[in-house]
Amino acid sequence: MSKIVQFGEHVDGYQVPVLNEREIRAAAGIMFFFAFLSLLLILFKNEFLLAKTVIYLFFFDFLIRLLINPRFAPSLIIGRIIVGNQKPEYVGAPQKKFSWFIGLALSGTMFVLMVVYNTWSIFTGLSCLMCLIFLFFEASFGICLGCLVYNLIFKEKAKLCPGNVCEPNQREAIQKISGTQWLIAIGFILFVIGSVFLLKDNFNNKPMNLFEKLEMSKGG
Repeated sequence: MSKIVQFGEHVDGYQVPVLNEREIRAAAGIMFFFAFLSLLLILFKNEFLLAKTVIYLFFFDFLIRLLINPRFAPSLIIGRIIVGNQKPEYVGAPQKKFSWFIGLALSGTMFVLMVVYNTWSIFTGLSCLMCLIFLFFEASFGICLGCLVYNLIFKEKAKLCPGNVCEPNQREAIQKISGTQWLIAIGFILFVIGSVFLLKDNFNNKPMNLFEKLEMSKGG
């Protein structure tokens, strides 16, 4: 039976405590959405209410994950509800614990500086940016950046990483990237850059109301 205060679940067949990567990614997606939305409100409306609320909730969510049990963290509970019908993908708990300590440090920095002291600075900006990058990579690609740092610091390498990236293996045929695919990807990036440069005046034009434009066309 699981203890109230612990980190990771003990599942038969696994040598280390594990967590469910699917609910972690769901939680990261939720956190990224609200963090990014709060950043947009700051940049375009100079509104800090949502940002301070998000920082406050993130900080205590990480505290619950690390000091009590990830099973009781609100974001992970919501993630579990969302992906409850999907088969669990077990990942090693030790590297996730290290990664979440990074999240706690970043959210704690923002909590003290922005919520407690009611200030903004390059430190809060960089902390926010790093949080967004970590959350985006976790939610979108299943890449735990903190886990990569864990492997650089600790001699005992992480086990049970998402997608088995910790295990040396060869890519299957469906994963290999051909020269043609590289050219298409590079060409697409250049096409986007060129399009923005050539059409920037058109892209900057504020769209008109469709029905008003139709009326103007009829009148003309």
